[in-house]
Amino acid sequence: MREDDARPCFLDMDIPQPKRPDDCPVEDWLAFLGHRWNALILWHLNTGEKRHGDLMALLPGVSPKVLSERLEGLERRELVARHPLRSFPRGVIYSLTPRGSSLVAVLNQLEVWLRHSHRASER
Repeated sequence: MREDDARPCFLDMDIPQPKRPDDCPVEDWLAFLGHRWNALILWHLNTGEKRHGDLMALLPGVSPKVLSERLEGLERRELVARHPLRSFPRGVIYSLTPRGSSLVAVLNQLEVWLRHSHRASER
């Protein structure tokens, strides 16, 4: 077997390319996730579906208006699904979509990397 044959085969779209900031999807997503509360909302929904009030209790300091705005943004990006309840009292339950769950896995990896990186920098 030649050495070239042992390398994995990648499609061009699998290899990130440098881009201008306006054209970079990573910059766009990092800016979106950098909005306060977005990552925390995703992490809390990763443990199961929640009502608006449940999320309010889990995120001390967030206002109802800001939480609603963040949930709408997460819903627009197809990370969170909104499920109206038909029972009384009426309400809404939020849950992660498969896309949201896959992003939480990336965020978990980022957190692990940060912890290891922080420990390494303390040495």
